[in-house]
Amino acid sequence: MDWLQAMNKAIDYLEGTLTEKLNIEAVAKLALTSPFHFQRMFHMITGLTVAEYRRRRRLTLSAQEIMLGEKVIDVALKYGYETPEAFTKAFRKVHGMSPSAAREPGANLKAFPKLSFHISIKGDKDMNYKMIDKSTFKVIGKARRITTKDGENLQLIPAFWNECMEDGSYERICSLADESGVFGICMDFEQNYEAFTYMIAVKDNGSAPEDFRAAEIPAARWAVFESVGPMPGAIQKVWERIYSEWFPATGYQQEEGPQLRYIP
Repeated sequence: MDWLQAMNKAIDYLEGTLTEKLNIEAVAKLALTSPFHFQRMFHMITGLTVAEYRRRRRLTLSAQEIMLGEKVIDVALKYGYETPEAFTKAFRKVHGMSPSAAREPGANLKAFPKLSFHISIKGDKDMNYKMIDKSTFKVIGKARRITTKDGENLQLIPAFWNECMEDGSYERICSLADESGVFGICMDFEQNYEAFTYMIAVKDNGSAPEDFRAAEIPAARWAVFESVGPMPGAIQKVWERIYSEWFPATGYQQEEGPQLRYIP
């Protein structure tokens, strides 16, 4: 079974279990990956976490059932909401109206369709990369917790960089840098990949300020890619191609651990 078939089988499983509790291990097994790699790859390709995809699909199907006359409380319980109030809040956030209003003639509801994966031949540039083995090393710097919900990470990370540059934190970090330069690090991922810690850091030389965070980067084999162009668009494009092209083409899988952006 190839990557495309495996991913579509995983989507079929997600669709068939929308009324059940998410079993990410079973989904990842169908995709022939680890749970961590599947969730990271799914998010980078679709722009959604697995949990957010399920929420949107559940609220699409629940709207259809309510329009057909099903009771709100029955639909809420069917799709995993503990109370009608929690369901109504989520429903209003997506559809812009209450479940009862969705029954009115002419109600304008949102529909989020089932995903499917297809091969796209773009004739894009080759992806040059190299593999390197690095031993454990420690870093210090400024850190912030980042959410991936609704793609907020794409705005929050550049905003964090700008904040550190404006308040002098970036200059302080750079003053401690050796020849290794500065790193942008994604680490401490939640199990469902809906949040992680982002760190702007340098290698620890033993003189960390009290307000800096310290972290350890474990020994690993790293795939190294080059990103050239205006930021953050250039690096976001590279990440997208890594998950949609490089991983499927090479058969590599991502270990559960930090991801580094290196700024020389």
